[in-house]
Amino acid sequence: QVQLVESGGGLVQPGGSLRLSCAASGSIFSINAMGWYRQAPGKERELVAAITSSGTINYADFVKGRFAISRDNAKNTVYLQMNSLKPEDTAVYYCNADLFNAYGRRRPTWGQGTQVTVSS
Repeated sequence: QVQLVESGGGLVQPGGSLRLSCAASGSIFSINAMGWYRQAPGKERELVAAITSSGTINYADFVKGRFAISRDNAKNTVYLQMNSLKPEDTAVYYCNADLFNAYGRRRPTWGQGTQVTVSS
């Protein structure tokens, strides 16, 4: 079984920074891409950033140079560095992985989410 575990969320004041981590574990053969999504109360879940194993990156427009995604392929881990945080960034952040398990099946997998709250 493949699992994704997020960490690093919490309460931060406006203008502050957080670094989210997501580690994939289990019977993984390879990971094509990993990414971060977020969902605020009453809103649709939206893509924040994604990165492939080869390093191709896709950012949402609202990041505006404030966030950076990176990965450690050897550890099957993806990171999201969030700077200059604003109250509108408040949401549950979810990790997603597009991967092949050890049985050769391609299976998108989601983490449980980590809460990010930006408030004075």
